[in-house]
Amino acid sequence: MDKKQITEILDEMGTLLELKGENPFRSRAFHNASQVISGLTEDLSNLVITQSLTNIKGIGNAISDIITELFKTGVSKQYEELRSSFPAGVLELLRIQGLGPKKVKILYEKMDIKSIAELKEACEKKQLRSVEGFGAKTEENILKSIAQKEKTSDKHLFPQAFGSAEKIMTILKNIERIKHCDYAGSLRRCKELIGDIDILASTFDKNREEVIKIFTSAEEVGSIIATGDTKASVILKNGIQCDLRLVKDSEYPFALNYFTGSKEHNVEMRSLARKKGWSLNEYGFTALNEKRSSRKDKKIPSCKNEEDIYKALGLHYIPPELRERTGEIEFARKHPIPKLIELDDIQGTFHCHTNESDGFSTLEQMVDAAKKMGWKYLGIADHSQSAVYARGLTPDKAREQMIKIDMANEKDIDFRIFKGTECDILIDGSIDYSDSLLSEFDYVVASIHGKFKMTETEATKRIIKALKNKYVTMLGHPTGRLLLEREGYPVNMTEVINAAADYGKSIEINSHPMRLDLDWRYVKYAKEKGVRIFINPDAHHVDGLEDVRYGVGIARKGWLEAKDVVNTWLLLKVEKFLES
Repeated sequence: MDKKQITEILDEMGTLLELKGENPFRSRAFHNASQVISGLTEDLSNLVITQSLTNIKGIGNAISDIITELFKTGVSKQYEELRSSFPAGVLELLRIQGLGPKKVKILYEKMDIKSIAELKEACEKKQLRSVEGFGAKTEENILKSIAQKEKTSDKHLFPQAFGSAEKIMTILKNIERIKHCDYAGSLRRCKELIGDIDILASTFDKNREEVIKIFTSAEEVGSIIATGDTKASVILKNGIQCDLRLVKDSEYPFALNYFTGSKEHNVEMRSLARKKGWSLNEYGFTALNEKRSSRKDKKIPSCKNEEDIYKALGLHYIPPELRERTGEIEFARKHPIPKLIELDDIQGTFHCHTNESDGFSTLEQMVDAAKKMGWKYLGIADHSQSAVYARGLTPDKAREQMIKIDMANEKDIDFRIFKGTECDILIDGSIDYSDSLLSEFDYVVASIHGKFKMTETEATKRIIKALKNKYVTMLGHPTGRLLLEREGYPVNMTEVINAAADYGKSIEINSHPMRLDLDWRYVKYAKEKGVRIFINPDAHHVDGLEDVRYGVGIARKGWLEAKDVVNTWLLLKVEKFLES
């Protein structure tokens, strides 16, 4: 079992212990251990083999034994016993916004509510308000949260689907009989939420049975739905359906284009083909019946790749991320698509936390990880004082960190650490720190972390007032959304982007897998208004730095080029930009 899976189990064990009413120190120990393991820079396998886990602060003998058991065998007797002591549906209740372990424990013990369906029924019958600590408003909010969950019940976070797809792809690409292989669908288009995983491969007919057998027996596979001559469907262990389609090599470009989508993009592509007297589907171009077409172009072109398909239709090539029918067809008729930003363009990032606030890695560990990624600079933006829950820094603590960063910069002139803060936007739109302190930072990320219940007018005014502060550099996670958990506050992003343009402010694409905020649907408008974008991971440990890759996908969907994103720039240009 890998590190990520182990951290998830440790965290769940902490929650289960809370539900059982165990000593809070014990449950907290499991939550802390989960975060400690998540932020490890050492190789976990080496720590297990050398029996060195207990040398890490926060890992005692009991938890060390559980980690070792999980790592070596993939199971833990204590974990299984804990899980079996509750109905499966009880854990699902924790996914409802506003329900923590304490409230779920009350619902389970006092009302015998064991599932989301039972909870919904109890709210609809107004039964919760009879329980101390619950009321009519609580029932209303729970029903809204359940409705939101039901709306996205078949969706998964992009990174979750991407990680599984990559593992399956690695297996398939190592099969000699497969010539081409790629994932398609919303995953290839880098949508923030993914349905099923679609994988496409080309191989000879005689090899299909063997390929499907290898696919369905992969370690990631939990169960098999169906298998056939050209397609197999499975449910992965993480609950995502994954479909493998096998085609001939000559069909591969057409199938890849078709199954990548989107549906709206495909409709327009087929319309363009009909105007040329052709039919277009997942197998290729074919001539339309004379009676169905007023014209017949010259012979049907041979297409070796997707580029050839677009060229045949009189279009410049359109990258997968842009295929959402948002103007890409009209643009590609007349112009080549701009060279979109790529992950290798990133030179550093800015919205990162350390263990000085609510992070789990030290400043030194974050910097070392950034250097290993080939970056030239890193910005540290720990929380401001109002974020008490996140151990926000007092002014004195913030200045101590600045001194620490200055000393580090003096020791290494080849790498620059920028002094930043993620400063709370208070309820009235003012900024948490005083202007005199803000002026000492290299940059300021302004974010809302509390008082989410606002009207659209209130939220918009609150953010715009914050952007007026001359020391604010960028707006952090603009809508506050948590994908699959919480909708963002009702802000008018068009007005916010207009204000950012007017005041010369930037907006981040927060790359945390549960945020991906600014939404890609507004990124293109921000570009048109001349608003500079930062791609930030909101990293709380070294592994979180890698999340920048997901923000790059969102930036590409928003038509961004490297020049539009500040953290693709060389150090000197970034320094001048922040100083201005």
